[in-house]
Amino acid sequence: MTSFKATGLGPEILSAVADLGYKAPTPIQEKAIPILLKSNSDLIALAQTGTGKTAAFGLPMLQRLDPNRKVIQALILCPTRELALQIVNDLASYSKNIAKLKVVAIYGGASAERQIQQLRQGAQVVVGTPGRTKDLIERKELDIRDIEWLVLDEADEMLDRGFKHDLDAILSSTPKDKRTLLFSATMPEHISEIARTYLYKPKQVSVARLNSGAENVSHRYYLVPPRERYRYLRQLLREMGDMYGIVFCRTKRKTREVARRLRRDGFSAGALEGDMPQNKRDR
Repeated sequence: MTSFKATGLGPEILSAVADLGYKAPTPIQEKAIPILLKSNSDLIALAQTGTGKTAAFGLPMLQRLDPNRKVIQALILCPTRELALQIVNDLASYSKNIAKLKVVAIYGGASAERQIQQLRQGAQVVVGTPGRTKDLIERKELDIRDIEWLVLDEADEMLDRGFKHDLDAILSSTPKDKRTLLFSATMPEHISEIARTYLYKPKQVSVARLNSGAENVSHRYYLVPPRERYRYLRQLLREMGDMYGIVFCRTKRKTREVARRLRRDGFSAGALEGDMPQNKRDR
């Protein structure tokens, strides 16, 4: 297995990576990092969630940015607010030894004015969801004319969520001489269309079978009659003991009901659903 040093990363990034406890690059990092460090090619990377995609594009990108240039040099688009914040936190950890480099997140469901203020204070990297990104571009509060890196993270998920129009509007506003990186778990036709339209002679790396899960995630399923589901869920949680987990429900009403019943039965549980205001989600 290759070491991070062998990929070509510099001492500032390597020190941050070591502090995070990373021992060796994951397969997607091992394949993508040298390409992104040594060339200016566009890239299509097929990899599942949980395979280290953020470091795969983030580490080489941060090494090649110029922290002394007070303009936005990289735009990273992703489908959800939660992923945007996760990427920002990861990039902040990777770049802690790079002075003057600033990363800003922009996303819906939160104050646009506060995000605008952060942009006005200067940033080299912006991580955003398509809707808010398009909105701030149209309001001339987000200037992407000088970006050198455009990353589409979880591109298939963005299209599945209906962001095709927003993506087209954003991508058509970017300079032609940037490099574009497309990360996706799958490669259906609508992703291929995006690649044909906006990427130029991209290199391609793949580390997993299409539509397969991440190797570090195990899977089990149980066939349970609908009326027995809660009882089986409660029993399963008791058997697993002290653990953290997420229970997905089909409706907002069912989400609240399951959380209430779990609390009644002694579990520390909370509901997270679409009708909740952003400040409660943050808690």
